[in-house]
Amino acid sequence: MADNSKSGGIGLRTVLFLIFLVLKLTNTINWSWWWVTAPLWIPVLLVIVILAIMGLVVLLGFKKKG
Repeated sequence: MADNSKSGGIGLRTVLFLIFLVLKLTNTINWSWWWVTAPLWIPVLLVIVILAIMGLVVLLGFKKKG
């Protein structure tokens, strides 16, 4: 019998963002909004950088063969 249950809930990035947001809104931390929202955009930025590097490796590999 197949187990069709899904793992719900929120991830670590969301929890960190919510913690940082509450701390910022209660003036507990005096961080820039860039750092408060960092758990949301840094992983996306890392994926884009990794994909760009992989693309360059593939592009340079094709130039070397041809």
